[in-house]
Amino acid sequence: MFIRTRDSHFRSVAKAVSWRVTGSIDTFVLSFIFTGSVKVAGSIAGAEAITKMILYYFHERAWSVILWDQRGQTGGGSS
Repeated sequence: MFIRTRDSHFRSVAKAVSWRVTGSIDTFVLSFIFTGSVKVAGSIAGAEAITKMILYYFHERAWSVILWDQRGQTGGGSS
């Protein structure tokens, strides 16, 4: 039996941070390859990390309320 649970706000933030660290390392490496500058690559990766962390948090929260194609949702009755 599947039981639908929702992530807490803290869990959504933790997931956003861990994903952004991974993504920002990728952005930094690619920016460095294209520009050859650590300073420019760091600026790009830093700005990207902040904006995408915020966007990911709201994206995660929006999807947590969408019931589309979820299985085994339980009702609010007593067991």
